[in-house]
Amino acid sequence: MTDPHELLAIAGGVLDGAVERFVAGVGAPSAVAKGPKDFATAVDLELEKRLSGELADRTGIPVHGEEFGGPDLRSGTVWVLDPVDGTLNYSSGLPTAGILLALLQDGDPVLGLTWLPLMNRRYAAAAGGPLLCNGEVLPPLRSQDLTESMVGFGAFNLDGRGPIPGEYRVRALGEVSRVCRRLRMHGSTGADLAFTAAGILGAAVVYGYHPWDNAPGVALVRAAGGVVTDLAGQPWHLGSQSVLAAAPGVHEQMLEILVPLGDPGEYRDGGSREGTT
Repeated sequence: MTDPHELLAIAGGVLDGAVERFVAGVGAPSAVAKGPKDFATAVDLELEKRLSGELADRTGIPVHGEEFGGPDLRSGTVWVLDPVDGTLNYSSGLPTAGILLALLQDGDPVLGLTWLPLMNRRYAAAAGGPLLCNGEVLPPLRSQDLTESMVGFGAFNLDGRGPIPGEYRVRALGEVSRVCRRLRMHGSTGADLAFTAAGILGAAVVYGYHPWDNAPGVALVRAAGGVVTDLAGQPWHLGSQSVLAAAPGVHEQMLEILVPLGDPGEYRDGGSREGTT
């Protein structure tokens, strides 16, 4: 594989070239329905085709995108791309939307890039660090306390019945709110994980499992010296059903709250896990 830092620079240049189009497309309506309350805009489709082609041409590495798929992410070297993360934000004009890109080596993210053009922030890192924001080196994460930290939470619907049901999400939100300084819900996995890597958030709770959403931010948090697991405290991997990313210290405190809540699947069908703490 080409030197990771060289690849990071090439990939950053490719994303920079798409910023103008990304900004110009803010407010784009739904073009493709993807499920209940989920959709892609024409900009998603356009940028994925453009960026995938440029990355493959410039690096010789194939690309797996959210909208059009691609090669197996678990073996070999492959880019994984989300052309518009936070699509509803983007379509509605909220600035917490971005372009996410990671380079996977046998399923492990070794490069992460999170471009938030509407906020003029470009986060990038190779495994081992450092974390860069707009090309400047950020300090590594220090040990923090949850009581002094903001926590980013993934969106939820109380009636949701996915891998992590709404009942569990509400319970987790309530229990963490008792301890942390403030809760924040940005509607963008990429933004939450990048803000955690940068030390803006002390932790991020991600309920989604898609690699194009999670792998870029996982690479950033790890490079910054943070801790990344799933909500049960197991090491994060490409097949994980959730993400808990946090600064040292905060991560342990978050697990002390979340692990006693039990298996999220037990909350399906309205289970409330009475008696847990």
